Amino acid sequence: MIVFNETIKIDETIHQEWLAWMKEVHLPNVMATGKFTEHRVCRLLHDDEDGGVTYAIQYYSPDMETFQQYQQEHAAQLQRSHMERYKDRYVAFRTLMEMV
Repeated sequence: MIVFNETIKIDETIHQEWLAWMKEVHLPNVMATGKFTEHRVCRLLHDDEDGGVTYAIQYYSPDMETFQQYQQEHAAQLQRSHMERYKDRYVAFRTLMEMV
């Protein structure tokens, strides 16, 4: 099982709207690709002195081949829609892991 983790720190003033958009629009679009079997959204519990709110979103893919298909066929468009909507209001990094 491959776990694709996106850690996103979003501006505190818009994080509730962002979370609603993620749950109602973005996450369903990612899952509609058929490349992930499930996802989870977690909020980091630490206080951020910079005023942002940090979330970790994990997507579970059955194997590396399926994940690579997602990367090649869908990732750029989905990431672009997020970037265009929230430009300069977030920072993000991605991590790819394997369950052991």
